[in-house]
Amino acid sequence: MSRSWKLSDRLHMNLQQWPAWERPREKLLAAGAQQLSDAELLALLLGGSGLRGSNVVDLARGLLCTHHSLRELLSADRASLLATRGLGEAGYCRLQAALELARRHYAEALRSGPLLDSPAATHRFLIARLRDQPHELFCCLHLDNRHRLIAFDELFRGTIDGASVHPREVVKQALRRNAAAVILAHNHPSGVAEPSQADELITTRLREALALVDIRVLDHCIVGDNGCLSFCERGLL
Repeated sequence: MSRSWKLSDRLHMNLQQWPAWERPREKLLAAGAQQLSDAELLALLLGGSGLRGSNVVDLARGLLCTHHSLRELLSADRASLLATRGLGEAGYCRLQAALELARRHYAEALRSGPLLDSPAATHRFLIARLRDQPHELFCCLHLDNRHRLIAFDELFRGTIDGASVHPREVVKQALRRNAAAVILAHNHPSGVAEPSQADELITTRLREALALVDIRVLDHCIVGDNGCLSFCERGLL
């Protein structure tokens, strides 16, 4: 088949009628996933979703246009996504499953991979886990004596305004994980990664409580929209 066919022709064709070099699955098998556009990757995840008279690539492009970016799309709430014609609950579930698998893959790799012994390494990990969460989460990275990740635990979940943190529960979980050190972390859904007086107070209380059982607090990080703030780098710890 000649490659001189027009885009207008493609818009009226079923995906299986597209030339092989234009179908997302065939492109991935031939050249690798990195060669696919965001819309084509989404189309593969969404599978059989779509509307009669259109195809799943059209649906994926429409989702990206509606939400303006891949990040906004993947962090959109359930109601917003399910309001999209053609997506459905099955498509929504596939998107959420893919996102959670990526998060778990990153966390699992760190258990036997690089040390979390520098702010940069810690920030990359925490931004991937917490940046787009709609509510404030207080979490703890439990580390062994070589600063390798034992577990990443979400300890407290709050509203968009904050989370209540109980030192006793933090200490109990650190002991349960047999941690030698911890890195405290939470996100600010407002996007502004600046510590409040309450953030500084709870950090002091947690450091003192954990010190009683010989567990070091290496840092407390706040994840915002454009990065991650380190208490150590600010001289607050």
